[in-house]
Amino acid sequence: MKHTGVRHSIKRQFAFIFIALMAGTIALCWFINNTFLPEFYERNREQVLIDSYYLLAEAILEGNVFSAEVDEKLRQTAEKANASGIIVDGSNNTLAYFGDDAVTLQNRLRENLFGKNTGVKEIISFEQDYVLQKSTDNKGSTEYMEMFALVSNGYAIMMRIPLANIRESAELANRFLVYVGLMAIFVSSIIIWVVTRKITEPILQLAAISEKMIHLDFEIQYSGKSQNEISLLGDNINELSRTLERTISELKTANNELKKDIEKKNEIDEMRKEFLSNVSHELKTPIALIQGYAEGLQEDINEDAESKAFYCDVIIDEAARMNTMVKKLLTLNQLEFGNDVVTMERFDVVSLICNYIQSAQILTKQNGITVRMEPCDPIYVWADEFKVEEVFMNYFSNAVNHADGNKIIDVKLVQTDRTVRVSVFNTGTPIPDDSIEHLWEKFYKVDKARTREYGGSGVGLSIVKAIMESMNQGYGVSNYTNGVLFWFELETVK
Repeated sequence: MKHTGVRHSIKRQFAFIFIALMAGTIALCWFINNTFLPEFYERNREQVLIDSYYLLAEAILEGNVFSAEVDEKLRQTAEKANASGIIVDGSNNTLAYFGDDAVTLQNRLRENLFGKNTGVKEIISFEQDYVLQKSTDNKGSTEYMEMFALVSNGYAIMMRIPLANIRESAELANRFLVYVGLMAIFVSSIIIWVVTRKITEPILQLAAISEKMIHLDFEIQYSGKSQNEISLLGDNINELSRTLERTISELKTANNELKKDIEKKNEIDEMRKEFLSNVSHELKTPIALIQGYAEGLQEDINEDAESKAFYCDVIIDEAARMNTMVKKLLTLNQLEFGNDVVTMERFDVVSLICNYIQSAQILTKQNGITVRMEPCDPIYVWADEFKVEEVFMNYFSNAVNHADGNKIIDVKLVQTDRTVRVSVFNTGTPIPDDSIEHLWEKFYKVDKARTREYGGSGVGLSIVKAIMESMNQGYGVSNYTNGVLFWFELETVK
């Protein structure tokens, strides 16, 4: 597949970098060898001569100059460093030698001892025990590193190593390094090209996948099996592809739902009209009562104080009922239209319920109701504390108003892994089956006469529905043979 927009291939870049790095390393090694190797060799030969001198001097002082051990070490030195040497006594008699012929070495020693060696080029080291120098032979064609020294008892030592071999070895080593370096660059270039190709192939595959993703094609997946960073990137791109596909699907679904919501605009307008109609209907009766009794007071229909007090009580009760209804309608309106902010906070729901039950003791005692709730450890939840109290208040108020028979209200909290279910059960008459599905509708009343008797507005359960849906939690109602149970759920703190 041809990939557009790639000006510089990463494969070529990798190959160029590695080849340049290898060539630079070999060139640096060649420069270091060419510059410092001869000097390093010379320092090494200097140390060979110094070590050999101390070996011979110690052997002379100890009288072991003819031992097999000394002879073996001198032989090894002669073979490894191409060195030669001679030991003479005070009478200029040769005691031992290795390397070159004894006559030449003896003459060189004599020339150095008596200062007649005109071939000296450089004094390397002038010590109390020995002299280390560079010199040439009589013809001036061969350069040597020489050492001569006088030992106690009149013994003298002369050793030398030709330097021509050192320079030749250094030049040969550098030449060999060049040949090996060129071969290494050639072989490494092929290897690097193959390796970088294997590295870039999965990258190109990922590029192809991303190009497909640009056009919202999520079918192709990365299939590399190598356990490295590129494989990890491929797995992440596969997951990204699946996530994008799922997200786009959800967005399309949400867009479709939005279109449906727009289509329901007219239905919402109808609901508003129905809401206004219901409000007008609910307020019509208390307004008529207030107006009628107020006119009766104005016209002095009954002049006795008891009748006037009755008229006033009716007006006050109906006004209070209207006030309560208006407050509940405002609360419901804010919840349904999202104007009331839900504040999620952590609190103990057990404490909230116990406090409310305690505050409602006067009401339950007046109605002869027994409230039962088993002791419970604190249960912390995430919810809007004031709204949860509103939900429980509506459930408990309904239970008080409809409790019959044994007149028992049973409050329970059942906790699961992630939620707690709060239920309020009251003994009494079950709700008719055909009314269950309408309980949460605004202004719906199962028993209108009884509802009016205790001042109900038919809005309480609608408020419960709006609150629980604003917190995305469950709620419901269940019928029993001896009563009714209302419940709601809250998310517990983990």
